[in-house]
Amino acid sequence: MVSREDLESFLIRMDIDYEEVDEGMYLTRGEDGPPMVVHHADNLLLIRVKVIDLPAENERSLELYRTLLELNANEVVHGAYGIEDGDLIISDTLELETLDFHELQASMESISLAAATHMERIRDLAGAGAAVGGAEG
Repeated sequence: MVSREDLESFLIRMDIDYEEVDEGMYLTRGEDGPPMVVHHADNLLLIRVKVIDLPAENERSLELYRTLLELNANEVVHGAYGIEDGDLIISDTLELETLDFHELQASMESISLAAATHMERIRDLAGAGAAVGGAEG
């Protein structure tokens, strides 16, 4: 099982800046990608990126949600888009029992790539007033 020390070693090996913001919870900042929260909890590793603050429901909401489901099905290799406390996030959950460096790296890179390549389309569908978020929380 991957320990917190193993996780920190993986992050260092990936050349990712990180800080432990709570016990087992790390805020990571890669060179090109968005900030991510990586949480080492019990038997799971949770990875989360806040994409945008969702605007109030409007006439384009159905199109946005449909697009997110299509992206989940066709373009997001690791993780999925979801809604949490009014924020659009992309997250992945990995089992610590079998986690290795390459699986973690693939998950984090996939999430970064999805967030970066889909951002303009998502912001357009969400409306110009949607604020780009960080990885808080």
